Amino acid sequence: MDMRFLMKQAQAMQSKLQEAQANLRAEGTAGGAMVKVTLNGAKELVGISIAKEAMDPEDPSMLEDLVLAAFKDASAKADEAMGKITGGLTGGLKIPGLGF
Repeated sequence: MDMRFLMKQAQAMQSKLQEAQANLRAEGTAGGAMVKVTLNGAKELVGISIAKEAMDPEDPSMLEDLVLAAFKDASAKADEAMGKITGGLTGGLKIPGLGF
């Protein structure tokens, strides 16, 4: 087995995964879409939208809960999407350290 070939293959796969993480967008919603959160494949926050109706100065904890729920929804969607991408790149093999 040629180790250089394997290293090149691993580097190419890593590059594709990083590109997929950067380009992926997963949107999560809460409160009937009053709060929307968008994450990339690395689960970094890239966007948030909050409707005026979600902002109650008398109950800020409601908005906090909606933001948290939308983030969790987006996070689950990002995990699912990245799982499909990594499954395609690895042929379904579970590779330790990829976290998917």
